[in-house]
Amino acid sequence: MHETFTKWDAVEHLETKEDVRLYLEACFEEDPGDGSLIRAALNDVARAQNMAQLSRDAGMSREGLYRALSSDGNPSFATVLRVVRALGMQLRVSA
Repeated sequence: MHETFTKWDAVEHLETKEDVRLYLEACFEEDPGDGSLIRAALNDVARAQNMAQLSRDAGMSREGLYRALSSDGNPSFATVLRVVRALGMQLRVSA
């Protein structure tokens, strides 16, 4: 028997604001502590949305947003906050 696999891409499943919220929430909970999963999740969300509009809403260039959220990127906390706010969301801390 020959098995075939297809690449799974979260972008294809981020259709509503609720999808995005739940995805980001799960990624924040599962991040290993270095922010890599959060950065990757924000990249997925940005690709699922209109990257150009999101970059404008975040006050960044499209290229700057791509660079910050790329696999080699290391976005500052300020950039993360700007992107989250541009998505119409807030970060909250809870115990």
